[in-house]
Amino acid sequence: MAKQLVFSEDARTRLKRGIDKVAFAVATTLGPKGRNVALDKKWGAPTITHDGVSVAKEIELEDPFENMGAQLLKEAATKTNDIAGDGTTTATVLAHTMVTEGLKNVAAGANPMLLKRGIEAAAEKASQAILDQAIDIETKEEIANVAAISAQDREIGELIAEVMDKVGKDGVITVEEGKGLGFETEYVEGMQFDRGYISPYFITNPETLEAVIEEPYILIHEKKISAAQDLVPLLEKLLNRGKRELVIIAEDVDGEALATLVLNKLRGMLNVLAVKAPGFGDRRKAMLRDIAVLTGGTVISEELGRKLENVTIEDLGRADKVVATKNDTTIVGGHGDEEAIKGRMEEIRVEIEKSTSDYDREKLQERLAKLAGGVAVIKVGAGTEVELKEKKHRVEDALSATRAAVEEGIVPGGGVALINAISSLDDVEMEYPDEQTGVKIVRTALEAPMR
Repeated sequence: MAKQLVFSEDARTRLKRGIDKVAFAVATTLGPKGRNVALDKKWGAPTITHDGVSVAKEIELEDPFENMGAQLLKEAATKTNDIAGDGTTTATVLAHTMVTEGLKNVAAGANPMLLKRGIEAAAEKASQAILDQAIDIETKEEIANVAAISAQDREIGELIAEVMDKVGKDGVITVEEGKGLGFETEYVEGMQFDRGYISPYFITNPETLEAVIEEPYILIHEKKISAAQDLVPLLEKLLNRGKRELVIIAEDVDGEALATLVLNKLRGMLNVLAVKAPGFGDRRKAMLRDIAVLTGGTVISEELGRKLENVTIEDLGRADKVVATKNDTTIVGGHGDEEAIKGRMEEIRVEIEKSTSDYDREKLQERLAKLAGGVAVIKVGAGTEVELKEKKHRVEDALSATRAAVEEGIVPGGGVALINAISSLDDVEMEYPDEQTGVKIVRTALEAPMR
């Protein structure tokens, strides 16, 4: 397909038209008095939203150059959403004002590169001024207020405050669609991972189809266990001590080894449970180390020169209870050393800070929450599909806003914090007049949300 080319003022004008269209559509959702926007779908019911980035993502313009401008402004909203999870409308309004003022000055003959330099210097100064205004929030009531303002719903605010209070700041809270009409919350006690029992013969409760073992020893093995003779020495050591409860976490247990465990279970010799290890590759190794730290055990790995036949009872972890279903396993009350658990959590926090991948960061945060024992699910219910999606979206936005507030504090809303930051730009000294114009552009942009 042949490429279309436009230059200079014509190019800027057409890009600006696309930017304007996105900005005007998104700006209607600004603040607590912002309007809702209905988004048409090719299939299914329309979506009602109050979220700037959701509106921006739906906009595709017919003119390719206008569409290019629209995509550029979308990027500002999307990036803000990725980092903070909310505040996308404000980011769009600020970006739009800077583009509008910048293009005016370029048309009047200003040097675009010098304008950019001035804008960047002023934006950095204003960002620091906003951070300096931040007030830490700690109490449950303050958290409820932040969430309620974001969601425009007191019930959602109090629900999020309650959940965050229970799971702690390192906890993971997921939002799902529920079956009822209201909100439901589920808390996962202990460390849970998404792998279940290897054989239904391990089930102890036929009604719930669960395998529950109280006060078990826990063998954590990195590889597959197939040979019975590898397991027999450990089983004998346990029986000699009068211990019958054993949980095996391994890549897989099959063949003679599985037959031996099932036979001993059915005969009542051992109360045993074998579950598959979570994750894959390096992530599996890391998660097994987490389980080892939590339970006070050791990961049996040939890489570390450890063989299954040489395992001692001291290498096994301990827990108050292990519950396994077909799809997941929960370890409750691990007997690991408190200091070792804190050290492991600190290691994961450092990894989170260094990680450049959103996916890796999310998985690390999940591991941190599991070690801290803080995992919760909020189930959102509603009368219709449209209402359900809109409500779920508000809960997700409120959750993101609240997390950001707990992490970095809060500032006055309604554009007041941005107005207060304007005075900090008085200290920005630039060498060239066009750079100083860039600073003035940021000054104008900071006033835009208030208007």
